[in-house]
Amino acid sequence: MMRSAKTRLFAAVLAATVSAATVSAVLAQGAAPAAVPAAATQAAPAADPVVATVNGTPIRQSELTIALDDIGSGLPPQLQGPQREEYVLSFLTDMTLLAKAAEAQKLDQTPDFQQRLAYARTKALMETIMTQEAKKSVSEEAKRKTYEEFVKSAPAETEVRARHILVDDEAKAKEIAKKAKAGEDFAKLAKDYSKDSAEDGGDLGYFTKDQMVPEFADAAFKLEKGQVSDPVKSQFGWHVIKVEDKRQKPVPTYEQVEDQVEQYLVRKAQADLVTKLRADAKIEKTAAPAPAAPVQPVAPAPAADPAKK
Repeated sequence: MMRSAKTRLFAAVLAATVSAATVSAVLAQGAAPAAVPAAATQAAPAADPVVATVNGTPIRQSELTIALDDIGSGLPPQLQGPQREEYVLSFLTDMTLLAKAAEAQKLDQTPDFQQRLAYARTKALMETIMTQEAKKSVSEEAKRKTYEEFVKSAPAETEVRARHILVDDEAKAKEIAKKAKAGEDFAKLAKDYSKDSAEDGGDLGYFTKDQMVPEFADAAFKLEKGQVSDPVKSQFGWHVIKVEDKRQKPVPTYEQVEDQVEQYLVRKAQADLVTKLRADAKIEKTAAPAPAAPVQPVAPAPAADPAKK
């Protein structure tokens, strides 16, 4: 019954302050992650010990940390602790072996490699400045202030708690609605007849109007507490609805949304940086050359007419 995309906590705030297109563009270009990486928030270690040596080439703890940030999100969730580090160290070992083999073949001197190296450098610089911007934007004070502003600006929303019974045909729905209005136990009727949420007595919990399909939501929000609806048709079938309660949607606590607040601050800071740099930049796009017209085959010369010889 619920729509697939629910209203998110900061949708209204984001729409008002951050260009969604800018954020999308930033992230599509490989921006820093929404949350500041753990490695970025820790103080630099006093030493950078060697954790492995591959044919005389050292692999240091700092490289292991960078690799964890780089590929960690794609690792299987069951890999944790020492197993996770061992997996990434194995990856670094193989990468070092392959890199040395490529150098032996002088692949590092090819134009293709130089182009890829330049791209990788530019991307690494972008990610570094974006991570730096993320770190600057997040503080307990900033998070608390953003949360308080949201609470003040968030519109009051009504929530309904309802039960429903879903059946395939109108006649059956009318029969059930008549029984429910006559005082029969609605939860028991749901268990006996409903195709949906029957095991919960048809209980859908609390929901806002935008979380349900329009026909169902319109009918549910017109009912008062304790009332039962006439049959309501939707794309899923025929519903009989009983409203159990109505209330103002509770404001989430700071602790419940702290992670979302942090993500919002990071994304906003990154988007603002990109917007400012674009506004100050002189960007000239060179039109790509038009593709060459396909070569038309030359028509063969007509054959000589034997009669004219």
